[in-house]
Amino acid sequence: MKNEVLQYRSDKITLGSDGKYRWVYEMNLLKNPTVFLLIWKIFFFIILGIFAFVFIADTLNGYMDGERAVFNLKVFAYFLVGMTAVTALGYLIYAAIMGGKYIVEFEMDEKGVNHRQIAAQAEKAKKIGAVTAAAGLKTGSFSTAAAGINAQRTEMYSEFEKTRNVKAYPRRGLIKVNGLLDHNQVYAAKEDFEFVKDYIVSHCPNLKK
Repeated sequence: MKNEVLQYRSDKITLGSDGKYRWVYEMNLLKNPTVFLLIWKIFFFIILGIFAFVFIADTLNGYMDGERAVFNLKVFAYFLVGMTAVTALGYLIYAAIMGGKYIVEFEMDEKGVNHRQIAAQAEKAKKIGAVTAAAGLKTGSFSTAAAGINAQRTEMYSEFEKTRNVKAYPRRGLIKVNGLLDHNQVYAAKEDFEFVKDYIVSHCPNLKK
């Protein structure tokens, strides 16, 4: 079985003489919600953390009662709606700058998988991230600054030995490869999806059952 896997090739995936599989994946940013959801989750958890701190502070200071809790929840809901609207607008602008596509290169061997945005897009992403981070710092918006810093990361490597969880989303062509601190996203075409997923899973010795 292992020999069959090592000989795998397709129209999109090639096996180099160095033993590494390589492929390029083009994702339509307007049809596939993966990148939007990733950005939304970053903002959501930052806002959730802020409001959790507020709830704890109100409780410790003796301000928390039913009315205060309802008020805080309403404020959180308003922030969430506003954040979603701003994120959607920013995402549409990002998609327009990127030509409507997110294009990434992958390299994978028995040790791990590397996810790298193509050079032309990576340069744009870094500039967008830098501007966003600077704007966040200038306006005192920690969530915006954090999102900008995160946007500047255009490459990620996942070591299979350190991978703890693998989740597959065939309809989005997405395989999440998660370690303790890193969360990678691997994309593959429909015809190659099962191979890439099975290869990753079979080379991760420490997956949580």
